[in-house]
Amino acid sequence: MTRIRIDELEPLRPRYRVPDVLVAEPLAARLSVSGRDDSSVELTVAEGPYKIILTAQPFRLDLLQGRSLLLSVNARGLLEFEHQRARGVPFSDKVRLTLGSMWDKIKNLFSRQGSRDPAEGGGAQPEETPGDGDQAETQGKTEKDEPGAWEETFKTHTDSKPYGPTSVGLDFSLPGMEHVYGIPEHADSLRLRVTEGGEPYRLYNLDVFQYELDNPMALYGSVPVLLAHSAQRDLGIFWLNAAETWVDISSNTAGKTLFGKMLDYLQGSGETPQTDVHWMSESGIVDVFLLLGPSALDVFRQYASLTGTQALPPLFSLGYHQSRWNYRDEADVLEVDQGFDDHNFPCDVIWLDIEHADGKRYFTWDPSRFPQPRTMLEHLASKRRKLVAIVDPHIKVDSGYRVHEELRNQGLYVKTRDGSDYEGWCWPGSAAYPDFTNPAMRAWWANMFSFENYEGSAPNLYVWNDMNEPSVFNGPEVTMLKDAQHHGGWEHRDVHNIYGLYVHMATADGLVQRSGGVERPFVLSRAFFAGSQRFGAVWTGDNTAEWGHLKISVPMCLSLGLVGLSFCGADVGGFFKNPDPELLVRWYQMGAYQPFFRAHAHLDTGRREPWLLPAQHQDIIRDALGQRYSLLPYWYTLFYQAHREGLPVMRPLWVHYPQDVTTFSVDDQFLLGDALLVHPVSDAGAHGVQVYLPGPGEVWYDVQSYQKHHGPQTLYLPVTLSTIPVFQRGGTVVPRWMRVRRSSDCMKDDPITLFVALSAQGTAQGELYLDDGHTFNYQTRSEFLWRRFSFSGNTLVSSSADSRSHFETPVWIERVVIIGAGKPAAVVLQMPGASESRLSFQHNPETSVLVIRKPGVRVASDWSIHLR
Repeated sequence: MTRIRIDELEPLRPRYRVPDVLVAEPLAARLSVSGRDDSSVELTVAEGPYKIILTAQPFRLDLLQGRSLLLSVNARGLLEFEHQRARGVPFSDKVRLTLGSMWDKIKNLFSRQGSRDPAEGGGAQPEETPGDGDQAETQGKTEKDEPGAWEETFKTHTDSKPYGPTSVGLDFSLPGMEHVYGIPEHADSLRLRVTEGGEPYRLYNLDVFQYELDNPMALYGSVPVLLAHSAQRDLGIFWLNAAETWVDISSNTAGKTLFGKMLDYLQGSGETPQTDVHWMSESGIVDVFLLLGPSALDVFRQYASLTGTQALPPLFSLGYHQSRWNYRDEADVLEVDQGFDDHNFPCDVIWLDIEHADGKRYFTWDPSRFPQPRTMLEHLASKRRKLVAIVDPHIKVDSGYRVHEELRNQGLYVKTRDGSDYEGWCWPGSAAYPDFTNPAMRAWWANMFSFENYEGSAPNLYVWNDMNEPSVFNGPEVTMLKDAQHHGGWEHRDVHNIYGLYVHMATADGLVQRSGGVERPFVLSRAFFAGSQRFGAVWTGDNTAEWGHLKISVPMCLSLGLVGLSFCGADVGGFFKNPDPELLVRWYQMGAYQPFFRAHAHLDTGRREPWLLPAQHQDIIRDALGQRYSLLPYWYTLFYQAHREGLPVMRPLWVHYPQDVTTFSVDDQFLLGDALLVHPVSDAGAHGVQVYLPGPGEVWYDVQSYQKHHGPQTLYLPVTLSTIPVFQRGGTVVPRWMRVRRSSDCMKDDPITLFVALSAQGTAQGELYLDDGHTFNYQTRSEFLWRRFSFSGNTLVSSSADSRSHFETPVWIERVVIIGAGKPAAVVLQMPGASESRLSFQHNPETSVLVIRKPGVRVASDWSIHLR
């Protein structure tokens, strides 16, 4: 990867450099000068095939692999860096003071060890700025008189802008690239649209009421990471800036039809496809990482090396979550809990929204509705279930509220521009906002989750951070004023997009600390930034019970996964409005195959626990929940891979089929890992779906019928209301639990069934990860199992994928289902140091499915099964 950082040499005050996002400063590689001319220098990376050509005037950076141009920086001359200046000083005068000396240093680099730059010694001319010789002078005169440069009014709100305009921007040109993805969060297609001539994509965390679809508008979270894909390679751009950011995308092939592109090609007149991306941020510095791939999996790993991987979630959090705003009282919670048992639906977690607290004072319980929270929690624990309670980062201004008094007395609130505590309006009424950018504030907050401080809490209580954009009902765009003051003297404009990450971080730290560092936390956050994956789960916010919102949940979750946030989902059923039974059923089917699986609903909606539907719909939802719980060993294994390597759990098809152009814009189906392809039904009244099965030579098996299909093809699949189109790729092994019980904790010691789907070559491989499901012992004591299963030459082999691992578990292999197999004469089990034993089996010649019954081997053991 390549890092470009641009800052002022002599700023009037320091500019904000985003802390706490990078897990470590990346190691630097030596560069050697391999060529130069009057205006450019060629730099070669000591290890690897990459070269950098750096041009001084106008500034430009070209990144090459061998002779191939991968990416150009500032090729369009859009580098923007508004230097700080005293009010009344023209921009061009400030350029004369600082930019000139910067270019002197750059030119010294070009002339070092070689020819003298003709301009050296005369100093840089003040008007010679990156990209355009006379742009700075003109811009300075324009900016001097531009309304809003030093004070801006939005409706009734005034931003004092005491330091003036400080925006930064830079353009990147991607030759050969037509498809770009990422920069969530937007309710839009997976493939990013060209925005030239319209609104750019906006990254600015906001509490958005009933958001619009197919729109580049800002939503609850922001991850400034863009991925570019072509059939030849993948690249990534990570723009590390926490201020309000806009991303403008243009393309030289935009608007051309496929026929038009083909005509260009046949006539020999087609230019090389290119996508240009222009990043603009209100403040901060230019700090950008260019992730060079060459594959998508490489880009994921490179980004993970910078910001960390997805936290390994506790097993229960991969089960089903039941929520609404709000369950009325303890009796209501216990009735819902019993309802799952009475109607035979599995459930791991029940959620409480803001009404559970005493007057929306977080860390408390309403004394009339929840007088005995610990007893309620103990009852849920006896069922091996959990509770999640909301804790929002706005604190009721109330002199009798301990939380408020301590924060005020310790000076831990965000301040206004005049130094008083910043107050806004939110759920409790008048509220103050803790300054989570302050490490002391985060430590105080984390300590509040101790069982002593959070009265009524228990080990099976977990946390939900909502409204952490932050949401301020009477603020501009329902958020905080940009000139509010944070720890260290930074303005809110500098830190806005990272505020939610800090809330998430402090809450997760609190749950870890309350257990003495033993237990893994579970925290759901609505706002997020690059690096939020280290602290838990996110979701797509306040969606609506409409078919369009069901459909858009797929590209939204795929986009989040591409930038490291694998633990994501959408509110099942839609938060606003009331879904009809068909929509609710289809949403359960969708949610069962998305990483975070929670039903949630607004206060004004009707109750929609699954047993309230007609019996025929209950059966279908029960089946969807059963499919989710059966696949928990596979889900858990995928999350371990995400945690270990940074690979997304839920993946676009193009990640594994990078040369198949058909996959590049597909966002109504997806892969779970590399084994399962899912195409949920997301249209009302559907009688069939068009499923694209990719891959020349690939074999795909319908997981219900075991019918075999060859790729690549578009398959029309008839569906009924009970159908969830899911296919297992030939060449994979998927572990399942076949006994669905009350909760995941009741299943964790159950035996495993292996589903081995054979490739066209008669091979398959897969993995299984197991640990205790809730502690950090996998990390601190290497207490885990990571098993690898390989099938070839009519033999299935189980071996350890990590020799360091050890974990005592009663889990055993109950059954092996081999799909695409012929009938053997015999099936034999072989274990080290033991004699062979014959196993009973059954073969269905119509489906070519071989079921091997009760191998009876421990999952931790090495063994092999031979078909003879």
